[in-house]
Amino acid sequence: MTDQAPAPYAGKTRVISGVQSSGALHLGNYLGALVKFAQLQHEMETFIFVADLHSITVWQDPAKLAAQTREIAAAYLSAGLDPNVATIFPQSAVPAHAELAWIFNCVARLGWLDRMTQFKEKAGKHKERESVGLYTYPVLQAADILLYKATHVPVGEDQKQHLELTRDIAGKFNHDYGVPGFFPLPEPVIQGPGARVMSLRDGKAKMSKSDPSDYSRLNLTDDADAISQKIRKARTDPDPLPDNVEALEGRPEAQNLVGIYAALSGQTAEQVLAEYAGQGFGIFKPKLAELAVTVLGPVSEKMRRYLADPAEIDRIFAAGAERARDEAAPVLAEVKKIVGFWGQRS
Repeated sequence: MTDQAPAPYAGKTRVISGVQSSGALHLGNYLGALVKFAQLQHEMETFIFVADLHSITVWQDPAKLAAQTREIAAAYLSAGLDPNVATIFPQSAVPAHAELAWIFNCVARLGWLDRMTQFKEKAGKHKERESVGLYTYPVLQAADILLYKATHVPVGEDQKQHLELTRDIAGKFNHDYGVPGFFPLPEPVIQGPGARVMSLRDGKAKMSKSDPSDYSRLNLTDDADAISQKIRKARTDPDPLPDNVEALEGRPEAQNLVGIYAALSGQTAEQVLAEYAGQGFGIFKPKLAELAVTVLGPVSEKMRRYLADPAEIDRIFAAGAERARDEAAPVLAEVKKIVGFWGQRS
């Protein structure tokens, strides 16, 4: 990399993101990603894909993968993404993602990937038995972003390192091939309050679809009874709620439930505590359950309606994939020309 400041990117402002098609989505996904996607589509040009290429870095049942992919799309639509505004598509329907990823594999450095902490966390002591795809998928992420010359990417704490890798790849490509400003150096869109929702059974663990206990999460397909029951059974502590956020330190379950209430109601944690200070969870939990049903109930109902009509999801996918391919094709063609592949130079 050069020490000189990179040339500015002069293209349009554009946001891109995606969610893996590897299982049901939950409240954490809704608050941390889907709601933000729906907001961003009205602020800049938006591309949202279902990351089915990423999902197969670990084994997926082929008989279920297409249905899982449609389920993510149903969640997007139910959370407010409009296919007439945002481009919604399956990643695998745009072959240019994989083609650009190979070129970027030849730009990225091994040392960069060796520093990726997510692979270390996921592989643990058995990295030799993991797929090559799990190791290199941050490079595919870079291709996902730069194929559309996206300038902004919504990120959580666990993805900031990958966005830095994308910036490094873009900068090195621009420098090595003498095309300053060709690829943007995308900026993070910090997801803000509600982005990190913890398990209902363990306030120190992130809410996850891989948790064996279904009571650890609120699934977007849960009905009102399931939502209420899970919140009633959520782990808490015996103390009443305090009147300030600092007093929640060391009380992870209480902190989590207050954070969920704040995110669902559009309030700050301080405002929630001002209302419920001194009250126990016997009062707070029913109020939280009522709020969660009010907010998530319509989303769950829409989800079930979309999932009952896979043909409509497929129609949206087909239209979105066509738009995405149209946007991707000239970028990939220009990259091939820059790299010097046969048949690309005029």
